Amino acid sequence: MGIQAAMDRVTGAATIVEALRAADDLAFEAGRDPGVRTLRVLSAALAGTDDIAAIAAVHALSEMFDEQAAARLVSLLDDPRPFIHEHAAWALGQGLPRFSAIARLIALVGRGGFTGMLAQRTLEKWSVAAGDVLAVALESVLAVSTEATAAAGRARLVETLGLVRQSSATRTLLTIARNDTEAVEVREAAVAALGQRSGEPGVRRALEDLVTADGPLSDHARLAVIDLEPALAHPTRDTSSGLTVAQLFLHADIDPSLSAAGAGDNGGIATLLVRLGDALTHEPGAVERVLTLSRGSISQATADLLDVASQSRGHVYGHVPLAARPTPSAAAWPLRVRARRGIRRLLRAAGHIDVLHLRMADVGSLAAADVARELGIPTVFTLAPDPHAVIQSLDRAGTLTRENFGDTDLAEHFWFRTSLVRSLAGSASHSVLFPRQNLADDIRSLVGVDIDSVPERHTIVAEGVDLEVVDRSVALASGGATDADPALRELADLVGALAPDRRDLPLIVSVGRMHRVKGMATLAETWAGSALSERANLLIIGGDLENPSLDEREQLDRIEVAVPSAERAARGLILAGHRPNDVAARWVAAARLGIPGRVAGRGVYVCASIKEEFGIALLEALATGLVVVAPDGGGPATYVADQDTGFLTATWDVHALAEATHRALDRAALADPAIAERARAMVAERFTIQAMAAALAPVYRQVAEQEAELVRAAGVA
Repeated sequence: MGIQAAMDRVTGAATIVEALRAADDLAFEAGRDPGVRTLRVLSAALAGTDDIAAIAAVHALSEMFDEQAAARLVSLLDDPRPFIHEHAAWALGQGLPRFSAIARLIALVGRGGFTGMLAQRTLEKWSVAAGDVLAVALESVLAVSTEATAAAGRARLVETLGLVRQSSATRTLLTIARNDTEAVEVREAAVAALGQRSGEPGVRRALEDLVTADGPLSDHARLAVIDLEPALAHPTRDTSSGLTVAQLFLHADIDPSLSAAGAGDNGGIATLLVRLGDALTHEPGAVERVLTLSRGSISQATADLLDVASQSRGHVYGHVPLAARPTPSAAAWPLRVRARRGIRRLLRAAGHIDVLHLRMADVGSLAAADVARELGIPTVFTLAPDPHAVIQSLDRAGTLTRENFGDTDLAEHFWFRTSLVRSLAGSASHSVLFPRQNLADDIRSLVGVDIDSVPERHTIVAEGVDLEVVDRSVALASGGATDADPALRELADLVGALAPDRRDLPLIVSVGRMHRVKGMATLAETWAGSALSERANLLIIGGDLENPSLDEREQLDRIEVAVPSAERAARGLILAGHRPNDVAARWVAAARLGIPGRVAGRGVYVCASIKEEFGIALLEALATGLVVVAPDGGGPATYVADQDTGFLTATWDVHALAEATHRALDRAALADPAIAERARAMVAERFTIQAMAAALAPVYRQVAEQEAELVRAAGVA
């Protein structure tokens, strides 16, 4: 193709997603022809205004085995554009250690954030070949950086030193762990690192002393001592018996009661994993045990280990300690090393894990994939065009352009996440895909994976809902048991607090996380700025209103501008915050059926997400019998009967969203029971949690049997 032709494909791509895919070809061509002409083409792109071309040039430089290219890449760590030096910190990890870059990478680690994570990841890769140099450099910085105000940065440097396998590094870590004048978070980082240094002199004794001291480091030291223990040797399992499957979502505080559904990142995936784990263990002879990993406190993590180690059947939960306060998914990347250590600890405690199922291109999957490789656990990956579909929607809306891509990428990490999707799919033993229209074409054009080329490695599995919860909610609402049911009584009180002229209006309902991708603020703005507010009240269920995360705060601030708090009762907006899943289900049922004398029925459900790969809350609303409004791409288009059980629309376009919601209200006003019957029958036939478990169980068995066969073959060889 040639380097100039490859660059022309990047700059001339019709869409941003196509440009990102073309960047891979550019990198290939740069590696194939690492000459002066290539360097000239890449330098021109770096000097231009096309952010995508500039970032593509950074990664292309990393593929060139050329001293001039390496020097140019190192120099980009000082580029005034933050997104350029961020990508340079990442790209340097593709090549040999560059001693001239070490000091600058260490400085980036100290500053933290996503850029710091990438710099730390590069230094970790380099530690294999240049561990002695890295140890000296980090120890030198730590020797002079002792201010209390630098505690967070110093802790990150200590954590990075812990990734370097040098005896001098161990001595420094021991000194810091024992030093009472160090900030607690710095000592915590040293203690956690020592837990990875089994067999080195003085480590176990120092950690045991900290445990018995019962100070602020006691719990951390206890976990580190556990980490020092050698992993148990587990013989190859007989795969004819029940399997052990692990699954994780580290951005949620998952609990079996689903009491925090809708708070922070505790959305549909958290609900799904609880119910799926239960359903899998009820599949006859298929899955014996499911281990679900989520975030939690250090005390939870310690207590969980005994349960995980002792429970050989059923659904067991394990918590990974990440940060003192819950961290939004977009800001959790710097917790990569902590996540990896916590995941490793739980998987080792569980004994033999047959399959690890990864679902998202996030820090949990990034860390878990590393642990799976280390422990020899095969993975299944749910392959979806995320964030590709978000990029496509923002591109179509005109809010994401070549000129602002770099700054947007600093916040959203689109480039890294698209790369991570490809990496996770490539290393997985099997991929699971959601049903969607034009599935193969979408996965090929958006993600760059041809699922038709090796069809035996891919299985389409629809997500599912628990119809028992839905049917129970419908029965309660239709029975008029308002006074007997606290959840329905609470909804009646919320509606009763609205202005009198609003109480007879139907409800527009939306359930989910307060996150920009979920479109809660967009829905409120659309409702408030159109005639919708005259026809219906708006009920948004989700979000931690008392202690909002950064993502929740952004959505709440936008809603406040659209409908100030003091005006909400008069205008008909109810922000209910998060509620347990069964409570939300009863409110959705009441929106359709009403509460006599208290809440009008004939409401609708609106999902205003920029993209929705599947949509658990949408399915639950359909099963309840509500007419729905949903995104016109991704999963919803495969199950919403457009113009019948719902209306598909471009949810990122406020005019299209308003029009579709008006049409949904018109249809709901018909109160035609046949519509509800068709929707529920569709869900019951195709989208139950039991059907999902039945589809996944043979996938897990196939992967486990293939892995067992590989192990046996290696043993024979």
